[in-house]
Amino acid sequence: MHLRDTWDPFQLNPIGAEKETKRRCFELAQYLVAAIVGLAVLTSAIISKGSLLVLSTMSSPTSLRSPKEKQFYMLMLVFCLICPNFLVFLKSLWRCAFKSFVHPNMKTMAFMCAIECLVSLGTSILVLVVMPQFDVLTNLFISGGVCIISAILQIVYRLQKETWKILFPICSLILTVAGYCLLGVDFYVRVSSYVDRQNADCFIYVGIGIFSSVLVSLCWWENPLQATNSMQEKLSELEGFRDFVFVISSILRIIVIGNYLPSTDNTKKKHADKIAQALEFNLYFPCLLSQAFCSAACHWFGVVACKIHAVRMSFALPLCCTGPAVLLLGLILFITQAQTLDGAKHGSITGENIMSLITNFVSISEFCESLFYLSHKNTTPVVLLEITRSICRTSLNSYYLQWPFSMLALEGVCMWSGFVTCTYYVWKIKVQRIERTSQLFVRRLYESAFIDLSLLLNTKMKVPRNCVIYLCATMWHETYDEMLKILTSMFRLDRYRGDPKENHADCFDFESHIYVDDAYMTEKATGKRLVNTYVTDLIHVVIEVYRVFTNKEPDDVSIIETPYGGRLMFVMPDGNMLYVHLKDKTLIKNKKRWSQIMYLYYLLGWKGYIVKNPQKITRQNNPCRESMISMYGEIFLLPQHDNDYKRKFISDDNTYILALDGDTDFQPKAVILLLDRLRMYTNVGAACGRIHPTGMGPMVWYQKFEYAVGHWLQKTAEHVFGSVLCSPGCFSLFRGSALMDDNVMKRYTTTATRASEYVQYDQGEDRWLCTLLLQQGWRVEYNAASDAYTNSPQEFKEFYNQRRRWGPSTLANTLDLLSSGAETVKRNSSISRLYIFYQMFTVSSSILGPASVTLMIAGAFQFVFKIAGTTSIIIACIPPTFYIIVCFVAKPNNQITIAAIMSIMYAFLMTASLFSIIGDMVIQGTFLTPTGLFLVSMAIMYSVTAILHPEEWGMIIYGLMYFICIPSGYLLLTIYSLVNMHIVTWGTRESNKGEGEVKKNQNMLCDRDCRLCCWDMKLQITQETENLMLRQITGHTAQQAPPLPIVNQDSINQIAATKMEPEAKVDTNTENAVEEAEKPLFDKQNRMAVKGNDTVSSRSMSQSVYDDVEEDDDDLMIAELGETELPVSDWVTPVKAEFLKKLTYANMKRNLQEQIRYTLRNKNEDDVCEELVLMLTDTLNAELSGVGPEDILIESQLEELEYALGEHSRRILRTSQMEKLDKRVTAAIKKTLTAPQVKKLDEQDFWNKLLERYLKPIVDSKAHLEDVTRELKSLRNKAVFLYFIINVLWVVATFFLQAIGSDVLSIKIPKYYPNGTESDEPLMVEPLSLMFLFSFAFLLLIQFLAMLYHRVYTLIHVVSYRSTEKDYTQKDIVSNNAQTHQLDCDSLS
Repeated sequence: MHLRDTWDPFQLNPIGAEKETKRRCFELAQYLVAAIVGLAVLTSAIISKGSLLVLSTMSSPTSLRSPKEKQFYMLMLVFCLICPNFLVFLKSLWRCAFKSFVHPNMKTMAFMCAIECLVSLGTSILVLVVMPQFDVLTNLFISGGVCIISAILQIVYRLQKETWKILFPICSLILTVAGYCLLGVDFYVRVSSYVDRQNADCFIYVGIGIFSSVLVSLCWWENPLQATNSMQEKLSELEGFRDFVFVISSILRIIVIGNYLPSTDNTKKKHADKIAQALEFNLYFPCLLSQAFCSAACHWFGVVACKIHAVRMSFALPLCCTGPAVLLLGLILFITQAQTLDGAKHGSITGENIMSLITNFVSISEFCESLFYLSHKNTTPVVLLEITRSICRTSLNSYYLQWPFSMLALEGVCMWSGFVTCTYYVWKIKVQRIERTSQLFVRRLYESAFIDLSLLLNTKMKVPRNCVIYLCATMWHETYDEMLKILTSMFRLDRYRGDPKENHADCFDFESHIYVDDAYMTEKATGKRLVNTYVTDLIHVVIEVYRVFTNKEPDDVSIIETPYGGRLMFVMPDGNMLYVHLKDKTLIKNKKRWSQIMYLYYLLGWKGYIVKNPQKITRQNNPCRESMISMYGEIFLLPQHDNDYKRKFISDDNTYILALDGDTDFQPKAVILLLDRLRMYTNVGAACGRIHPTGMGPMVWYQKFEYAVGHWLQKTAEHVFGSVLCSPGCFSLFRGSALMDDNVMKRYTTTATRASEYVQYDQGEDRWLCTLLLQQGWRVEYNAASDAYTNSPQEFKEFYNQRRRWGPSTLANTLDLLSSGAETVKRNSSISRLYIFYQMFTVSSSILGPASVTLMIAGAFQFVFKIAGTTSIIIACIPPTFYIIVCFVAKPNNQITIAAIMSIMYAFLMTASLFSIIGDMVIQGTFLTPTGLFLVSMAIMYSVTAILHPEEWGMIIYGLMYFICIPSGYLLLTIYSLVNMHIVTWGTRESNKGEGEVKKNQNMLCDRDCRLCCWDMKLQITQETENLMLRQITGHTAQQAPPLPIVNQDSINQIAATKMEPEAKVDTNTENAVEEAEKPLFDKQNRMAVKGNDTVSSRSMSQSVYDDVEEDDDDLMIAELGETELPVSDWVTPVKAEFLKKLTYANMKRNLQEQIRYTLRNKNEDDVCEELVLMLTDTLNAELSGVGPEDILIESQLEELEYALGEHSRRILRTSQMEKLDKRVTAAIKKTLTAPQVKKLDEQDFWNKLLERYLKPIVDSKAHLEDVTRELKSLRNKAVFLYFIINVLWVVATFFLQAIGSDVLSIKIPKYYPNGTESDEPLMVEPLSLMFLFSFAFLLLIQFLAMLYHRVYTLIHVVSYRSTEKDYTQKDIVSNNAQTHQLDCDSLS
């Protein structure tokens, strides 16, 4: 791929470069789920609150129930208060016992326990003492006063960002106090009016009720304090042993509440009898269960509502409406059911006169008196009767004054308004997706008596914290198409993130880093060290992708020489940085693990150091270079300086490394979903997504189903039951603090010296890194909704070589983890002994895989050919034995060829076996056999699993390919990987097209294969040969000219077309003068153009837009600094030539138009934008009328063009009265004329020390290599022997069971037909086979259940993401104030 020419405007448009659009089905699903969750929250809260009011009413002293019934209702109230405390006790005890235990600070724990005792005392008094004395309406309203302490603390600590928002807690306090005053006035009127025989004792209960409400409001004292800096040390300390505090405080709360259990003077027997009689009402337990269950359900659905990012619709709104909804529902029930109370002695209530009753207070008084006579009627609804009598205790039942009832209504309005204004922040809170319950709520405990207020007051007041993500892709001989995938993905994330100077809804910044292994070659003719064609392809891909996303060339390119090779630095379209690190294998260790160590030390060690110690960094003696990237088009410092400054305020816990391969394809959604896992769960050190293999052919089909099953079942089981063991390096997000932990990064730098280290360290570096994280106590998670795509081996040989590395490495790391299982269980709260046992079982199953497949093949022989069991086992053992011998004596390529042939033969046998099993079930008339039942159940389970993954259900089609390839994947591949364990090369992408192909592409004039008789001949004519022939013909000296640098011929022709006369350079050295004269003219012109543009770029990039044009002195000083040339290596000039085509007439014309449109992209600037584009294009055409379309402009032409464009733009803006846009347009012009610049490295000392300490290329002696080879073969022999013995023992045991006969040792299983009838002939199954079959089935069942659990939380996560998905619609207005850089909300839903 070459740079675009005027006659070649066509381009590749990579898949996925278009802007992501919201899918309508996901939007509908999001709103549907949010509505369902919101209704669940509202319904459960109403039932919980209503049940509590019913129980308190039924236990009231004025109730018509018997004393024993009242006692039992009181007991139900006690159980309702104890239930949440008991649940928290169990959960906290489990976490202390099996997760982590921190010894508490006794003072802090005593303080917390005292608070909890006061809260439980207040709750008990309010619910068990005060509420039974009040009427149901007062009980409904008085609970709103529990927010008073929270409102006071919000006022005291001034937690509001905007000063005016302090009015909310002030109003809350005023309204709550007003509500309490109205409560006292209302009861004074009741006593004065002799309503329902109320006396002055009620004032005592009013005072106790207010006091107990204040005690209850202490429950949420932490929330305002954790949002400020007060007591941060104590609160942080409390987080460590909060579980233990909950264990003690739950016991104390239960004891305090238990003191209010009702007592009786009767004997226990009589008491039991009374309770038994009371149970006949079938009312107690429904109320208890509904209140306890619905309180827990409301809490859980509230958590789900926050996790799916539906705080307003599904959380705040339902909870705020709970009180009014209970009141409205009670009114509706009374209106519709009051006619059932028509048996009153002094009145009749029917549907026709209900409304007149409500408006006739005299009738209400008569009606209330008549209710007493209904207490003895069995047909009377008990609950309705008691609630109606409770309402009759209000001022409505007054003979004198009914207007005081309005004070009770006003009290309810004040209390409700006070609690809503106190929790106003919930409506504006920024909740992260899938946030942990401990991060959503201050306390894990909820108050069942005040479930709606408890959830709102317990919601944390939070400030979102920013984070930084470093995208680190390692490249090793990727193709052009593979590079296109990873670059397109990075540019998509750049577009999703937007300008780094703006805040983002997901609160993250990022940088992209690409580490290219083996990036250089040595040119044979000259000995120069130049970049190879892999780097050339990468440069073309960057330019091509940049052009696809912006329709222009890269704005800002820097070329930097480094101690490890070189670095290219780009500013992506929206201002985020892209670095390409070119590694020279003669200067630094190559391969993936060392690239990872390179960027881990650089990004986490060095960059983390310089932001904390900026005074330690020496400044280079050249001007700062502006990037001219921002939303408004102004010039600022390069974004990497701004990113480093931001890093100062970001902790290592919020610094993340996204490990990528050079061919990974992903969407921004995938990164954000992984980021959610690490951001929400501080103990998660790494998270991986769903990896999809791409490609075509049978090998890819096999891998598609293999990857699907591995992620659907195995990874989900690991995630649910413990921790994922391997986070693949092609797409995984790591936490910076986890990688920087002890025994992780430092040990990861270990150079392999022993045989086992070569296998564990270098053959599967991503699995070893995860093993180190797990052993250090970190958790690794799996997110099924985070999709990434990577190329998979399409050839049989490449697939076998890849798995030859993976297989032994997986086994070595798993055994290492199991061997340190006891210590890992102590350190890692996610790994339990049961999980260690689960992994031991899976490892044992994998070790027995060859024997199991061999026995399966024997069964296939027995089914297909009707051979005896013992004979079929012997026949089935012959092929693997033969292949073991082949692997020991033949070369690897021959081994793979034989494996491919045997795989085809096995595939035919497996296909025949499948149809034979089906045929056998048809002949026997039943599938209820062990084999048939297992086959049918597996088919059903995989089908259900695929259906539960709707976007991947098509993977089930490849299941047949996977089934017939089981012998190849689990038998032959295992043998191949074990026998070739001593080979530690990667076996994939080993070709290097650097030297030979570059030579061929650049200097080859003729390359023909000829045949002369029986000899094959190759005829090649290079440019050096042609030059030599021409010199000999023309009589010139035979001195050989140096080869051309790595630039395309079109670029050279363009430079030559400028017809510049090179400056005459006098040299006393005759030989150098002759050599200079003999070099082609266009070669010298190329160098002069590069040199000239160095100066231009230095001047254009070192000027600041904030300096006035007239400040010539400053410009001159900066220009003089920029003219100082730096000595450059041989590779720099040809690389720079790749970017110089930006300064051609054709490209500048297009770039100028796009820069103007981007700078003035606001809708209110469309007219002036188009006018500028039109007029400046005409100016460009006029100024460059004598320049060819593909000529690169020199310095003088660029200066004249910049001046002309600037003058015309200012004239147009002055005419349009838009002078305020002058700086932005000037910046756009400067960006158009910016050339790539060679820069000096600021980090020289760091890289020199890092190379010397960890990354210096390894030079092994011949003796050491021989020792390592001998150790590897010895390790290979031991591993093969162990595998062989274990599998042979399993096969031999099965063989002897077959030989003894089914009549002697067998288990008889009844045989049933599909219609349910039993056959006379039972099935005879060997115990060993049945045990293995049941074990495997049980393992799959466990994984299936884990998958179901994981699917639920994946759905929650996906819905929460869809609700915050970025909308790429054009913004209507963007502020023109360039100084403020205010947040522009990206129209997030």
